This record gives sequence, structure tokens and C-alpha cells, in this order.
Amino acid sequence: MRSVTYSMNVSLDGYIVGPDGGFDWSGPDPEVFRSWIDEIRELGAYVLGRKLYETMLYWETAEEETPLDEDQLEWAALWKALPKVVFSKSLSAVEGNARLASGDLAAEIERLRAEPGEGNIAVGGAELAAQAAAADLIDEYRARIYPVMVGGGISFFPQEERQVDLELVGTRTFNSKVLGVRYRVARPSDRT
Repeated sequence: MRSVTYSMNVSLDGYIVGPDGGFDWSGPDPEVFRSWIDEIRELGAYVLGRKLYETMLYWETAEEETPLDEDQLEWAALWKALPKVVFSKSLSAVEGNARLASGDLAAEIERLRAEPGEGNIAVGGAELAAQAAAADLIDEYRARIYPVMVGGGISFFPQEERQVDLELVGTRTFNSKVLGVRYRVARPSDRT
């Protein structure tokens, strides 16, 4: 069965954007960007909220608007080809290889898991990821931890009052001192 992953850049104190809504502290780093390219290759679908969808729209036309390097061109091609499902109450249409979700999150993820094909399902956007975590839909958390504390903003981690046991899958230290970590959710069936 296809796994559901949640992956973002995050500050050491656990935020994906700072109090001012900015995330300039998280880039650019060619080695980390290359790791995002490697990760997107593992995906078969991306489920995302409106805010992240609107941020990522840049990649739909980036090569037409600005000169891109080889890695950016590769990312743009992979991103545009990736099927995306957008959850939004305010959008009436989406662009590119995206569609608006018609059901609830759990039903959509289960439908994607049941589809033939390969590749993980990524969940993007903190609010949508929190909903997925609350419904116990996330199988793996991936964080690229930057050596900065921003003091507030939007949290990477779902804000719910329950314990989630995790098992370390892997770590990677980038030249820029960014630390990549991967944790798999420990399911009761894993403990037997």
C-alpha cells in the first residue's frame, strides 16, 4: 500500500514559517534542493492545501518567467507532471496537473492509496497535515531542520493532544548544517 508522507523545511524550534510569514531562513541550499528533487521522484500524488498550492503555482510557469538552473528545471518538470489534489473552500478552479478535492481528506487519501500505480502520497501544508495526522493518515514524517530558531509562526508538528510513537528511518547532515530526519509512525502491528 502507498505510504503517506509529510515533509517540510523546519526551524529548530519547529516552525515552517516564522511569525512574519517568511521562510527565507530555509534557503537557498543546492544540496537540500537536490534532496527535494530526489524525494519528489518517489511520489505518485501530492495532496495539499490552498496556501501551499498557491505558493507552488510559481513552478507551473517558472521557466517562462525567469532563468532557471538545471536543478530548478528538473524540479519544475517533475512538479508539473505530478498529480495534485487541492483542498480549498475558496478556490473554484486549479491549474496544471491538479484537481480540487471533492470529498473529505481521509476518503481522498484512501482513494489515492487504492489507485493502481506506484509512489508515495505526500501531504503538504501545515493545516492539512494536522488534519491528516489527527485522522492517523500519516505514515512518515520528514523534516529538514535548519539551524535557526524563529520564535513562532506556523508549526510543522500537528497541534493535538495525543502521543504518536515514531521510529527513526534515517538521518542526513547537509554541508550547510541542515539536518534531514525521517521518522516512520510506529503502528501497533509494528510492535508485535
